[in-house]
Amino acid sequence: MTGAADSSLVSLRDRPFELLAEMERRGRAVSAQVGQEPTDGREWVGVALRMAGDLYLVAREETREVLGVPASTTRVPGAKPWIRGLANVRGQLLPIIDLRHFLGSGVTPVTRNTRVLVVNHREIPAGLLVDEVLGFRRFAEGEFGAEAPPTVARCDRYLAGAFRRGAEQWPVLSVRAVVESPAFAEAAA
Repeated sequence: MTGAADSSLVSLRDRPFELLAEMERRGRAVSAQVGQEPTDGREWVGVALRMAGDLYLVAREETREVLGVPASTTRVPGAKPWIRGLANVRGQLLPIIDLRHFLGSGVTPVTRNTRVLVVNHREIPAGLLVDEVLGFRRFAEGEFGAEAPPTVARCDRYLAGAFRRGAEQWPVLSVRAVVESPAFAEAAA
């Protein structure tokens, strides 16, 4: 701030209402300037998760919600072992799928960080059990590359590229491709 701007605020020190009004006006002016600054492109938002020690992103549009691990699930007789069971989530039955086990990368251990990522799909209800959900991550579209890095979980066929920021690489896991795959439809043992 310039000296003149400081002196105008000092002159309002005995009038708190006017001082607050002037500070709000200046804050709005600065906010409007920030909103007009050019950006490097559109922003991509995804849900960050950890699976088998690797970090992944799932497009926000492919995610309905994130839940804690249900207290009880009902085992489905004759189902493949990667189907943990059915859970009652707010009156709706939701199949709980161990994503790591489905991919052939071992069983997901249930800890206090384990979460269920509910897939946003009109026809296929599914809750994918993952090691941990880290929240939203935002990337500029210019940080996206079509080639995904190698991962511990055997999910290469379900990766849709990766975002790179500095030394970090975030592969984008398409949960839509997972639930629409023929292997996912073959749930009977």
